[in-house]
Amino acid sequence: MFTGIVETIGTVSALETHDATPSGGGGTSLTISDCAPILSDAHLGDSISINGTCLTITSLSATAFKVGISPETLRRTNLSSLGPSSALNLERAVSASTRMGGHFVQGHVDTVAAIEAKTPDGNAFTYRLRPRDAGVLRYVVEKGYVTLDGASLTVTAVEDAQGWFEVMLIAYTQERVVMGEKGVGAEVNVEVDMVGKYVEKSVRGYFEGREGGGMAVLEKMVGRMEEERLKGR
Repeated sequence: MFTGIVETIGTVSALETHDATPSGGGGTSLTISDCAPILSDAHLGDSISINGTCLTITSLSATAFKVGISPETLRRTNLSSLGPSSALNLERAVSASTRMGGHFVQGHVDTVAAIEAKTPDGNAFTYRLRPRDAGVLRYVVEKGYVTLDGASLTVTAVEDAQGWFEVMLIAYTQERVVMGEKGVGAEVNVEVDMVGKYVEKSVRGYFEGREGGGMAVLEKMVGRMEEERLKGR
């Protein structure tokens, strides 16, 4: 579990598609350096958020660490597009003393989104993003949370029918997350607020379990609400 408050920006020092070492496990591995500030209390097996993706430390030194990347993660995230010297947002998992400055972030990326527009607004920038999977937009609401490359941000606008949403980065944030350097066409990892998913599943389960089916029950509820409204006139 994470908060979406990026602690530092690391640098890719190696991306191996077939890492035969014990820490690579014969699969794809990613080695990240320039991140000593977050490694002082790190251990093998710890979870760490890398561009919003929760991964496990398999090798560790004072200034660098390695993680393994599964095929599913490569398909679902923007990590496959990284190369040597690429910058990455990093955050350690929450502890009992962590301040919840952002929101509850799982590190389970839902999809990627392409930056469609980057518009200056004073000293800030508004980013318009088009998710590859438009279905995630039902969990994106204006003034709600969204996680982009691991950074907790506030949604400023959303257009479900047109398939996009917007966020704004102030000057301070631009300097402390990798998205500040990204332009039109670049992709970011997207994790929507998990609370919306749980609410949707609970409501669907309730209606599907009712006699007459979900729509029938919903229609009855709406009808009763309308009757009460008319009585109050």
